[in-house]
Amino acid sequence: MSMPYYVAPEQVMKDRAEYAQKGIARGRSLVATTYDTGIAIVAENPSRSLHKISEIYDRIAFGGVGKYNEYDQLRVAGVRHADTKGYAYSREDVDARSLANLYAQYLGNVFTHEMKPLEVEILVAELGDGESPNQLYHIAYEGTITDEDRFAVLGGDAETITERVAAAWQGDWDMAAALKAATQALAGPDRTLAAGDLEVATLSRGNGRRTFLRIEEPELAQLLA
Repeated sequence: MSMPYYVAPEQVMKDRAEYAQKGIARGRSLVATTYDTGIAIVAENPSRSLHKISEIYDRIAFGGVGKYNEYDQLRVAGVRHADTKGYAYSREDVDARSLANLYAQYLGNVFTHEMKPLEVEILVAELGDGESPNQLYHIAYEGTITDEDRFAVLGGDAETITERVAAAWQGDWDMAAALKAATQALAGPDRTLAAGDLEVATLSRGNGRRTFLRIEEPELAQLLA
């Protein structure tokens, strides 16, 4: 009887992490940043039908990078959870923190117990109501959750893009300035991203009860000009 091969748990975790990181790095990055009246989310995405950015609930948005079918399943699960909780209790009880915690638990369980980890990083953003601040939660492939206070960067080239956004970030900038800075950070010094290369959405206090709004290509082109 042959003995099974032994692999140290540390090596298993390392291999899973490398596998997930390579899958995420093959995709395009995403930047979310606060501005004077809301939150702007900018993703490099030339597709007009496969969305990286979506609405979860009244004041909550979702963003994902990596493998589309995997983070889209997480988006659908988040919408169902928010709708169920809002119906059973009240709309005010649906918040980004509890949703981010659920995502983190699920991603952590998959990373630890399943053969293949999810090749995704996700963002849960909530617009503050004046009394409470804006919230940006970055959840990594292994379930690590990070509470960002100014901006969040997801994707394979996150460190470099984070440095660019940090250098340009201003606490009182308007939506146009935030979108330009996020676009330039995604593009870098050697490329130019046009409106057709981007998917952009905002959570803004000026958008009504459903604060989520997609910015379509003609309007985005004017804002970036």
